Amino acid sequence: MMYRVSRRKLSFSKIELQDLSKAWFAISLAFAILLSGQDLFSASFIFFFALSAVTVGIAFLLHEIGHKIVAQRFGCWAEFRANTFMLILAVAMSFFGFVFIAPGAVLIQGYVTKSRNGKISLMGPLTNIVLAFLFFIVMSFSFGITQQIAYYGTLINSWIAIFNLIPFWNFDGVKILRWNKIIYGMLVLTAIIIMVALFI
Repeated sequence: MMYRVSRRKLSFSKIELQDLSKAWFAISLAFAILLSGQDLFSASFIFFFALSAVTVGIAFLLHEIGHKIVAQRFGCWAEFRANTFMLILAVAMSFFGFVFIAPGAVLIQGYVTKSRNGKISLMGPLTNIVLAFLFFIVMSFSFGITQQIAYYGTLINSWIAIFNLIPFWNFDGVKILRWNKIIYGMLVLTAIIIMVALFI
């Protein structure tokens, strides 16, 4: 089957938008349950759901869209598909005090070389590193609720970047490392520096 995708126009199918929305909601719900101490009927749960949607949810959403943008620029068909079982598992685990998130992945079909694969994979963690840096700047010059949101935004985005850069299995880190070791090292170092800066 052949797919023709514009190199310049970012496009989403109805199914993809539904899957992105489903994953965003489930991730926000899982972290809200975890952070509120499993108290679903409290004001803190509503607060933490909103906080998670802005920090974890956006971190996930832009990470996946980053992959998609580069893949479509290379003329590939690229769409996110949610992993419903893993999303349900993430919500269930949050009731036991921990969360493991594997919301799904951007499926890609087309001509993908080692270089292209590395660049497509690069955009996910790079997006999170940029977001972590921006949140860190906001955190440094704010206070109160804004500072708290920015703190979680920095923490979550730097953690997601580091996690996805692990050179294991089918993670982004494996494909980036195969393509360019210097860029891989710079990404890992930058993400770690931002993470460490939170605790200094």
